[in-house]
Amino acid sequence: MSPRRNHPKGAKRARPKDDEERDISLSGEMIEEHSEGIYRVRRITGSTSTKPYRCPGCDQLIPTATPHTVAWLEEDVESRRHWHTICWNKRSDRKPRTLRSKGAPRY
Repeated sequence: MSPRRNHPKGAKRARPKDDEERDISLSGEMIEEHSEGIYRVRRITGSTSTKPYRCPGCDQLIPTATPHTVAWLEEDVESRRHWHTICWNKRSDRKPRTLRSKGAPRY
């Protein structure tokens, strides 16, 4: 008896698609529209996170093996940044940072 085949006898292999033709839903990427532009957002699991990153939202370290979010402007891959997921979700609620001297008024 011959070994069992795991694929149909006459099936042709599908050739891989180009990056431009790739379906975003398969890669775990989402597209989000914000006032700054259109962002590509990817959720990273803890097992695929192999080095620490600095979150631009809170300026704290994202430790290795911690689930987090990677986001970048669609047309600018160089703007790719690793965020804590909560910092990414709350970034529009954050007030601008104002540096004041110790005795300065708050208004």
